[in-house]
Amino acid sequence: MIGQRGHASGAHFAFTDRWGGVSAAPYEELNLGGAVGDDPGAVRTNRESAAKSLGLEAGRVVWMNQVHGAGVTVVDGPWGERPVPEADAIVTTERGLALAVLTADCTPVLLADPVAGVVAAAHAGRPGMVAGIVPAAVRAMVGLGAEPSRIVARTGPAVCGRCYEVPETMRAEVAAVEPAAHAETSWGTPAVDVTAGVHAQLDRLGVHDREQSPVCTRESKDHFSYRRDRTTGRLAGYVWLG
Repeated sequence: MIGQRGHASGAHFAFTDRWGGVSAAPYEELNLGGAVGDDPGAVRTNRESAAKSLGLEAGRVVWMNQVHGAGVTVVDGPWGERPVPEADAIVTTERGLALAVLTADCTPVLLADPVAGVVAAAHAGRPGMVAGIVPAAVRAMVGLGAEPSRIVARTGPAVCGRCYEVPETMRAEVAAVEPAAHAETSWGTPAVDVTAGVHAQLDRLGVHDREQSPVCTRESKDHFSYRRDRTTGRLAGYVWLG
């Protein structure tokens, strides 16, 4: 099942849950990740089905080879036969070209400036948030004519700060870079809130039209969660301009 929300400006945002696909356990059902051990044919069918439900052509959806870094790639069309480059954010000015980000606890970040005709999709895990992947994506958008005050930002289902337990030293390292990410689990141990960190970064950049999904992937059985299940599928976030 896919939750899609359009914006009055013409930007489109969509996030998937795990249902409505053809993958077998432990990837059931709508696994959209091609590098998690699932049957490639099932993943291809799931991607085609998801695109169709959004009114998109599967061949006009651009995916990334995500590596938990801060690399940004500007794209003007599908990869075709070219190798998919390593990147944790992709940006385009091509209308109708959908950008996709895969997650299973990390924060999917979708950005659009419909006036400038620029959109971006970013993969913000803990390392990427600390490395500044979201500011890097916004800078790339600005370089293509976007203005932060016009950017619409949506973050999708992700593990929440109450569930993302980390060692105290790691929490301190993350908080030294982004204080808003400092968190505590519901059982009283050190934690990191990646989504809070992302929104704080966006706010400082001047991106104020923001919405955050209320879904915690670790708590929701309707979503894939690596921290909960280890071997599991991947959700997707999509952004495009109509």
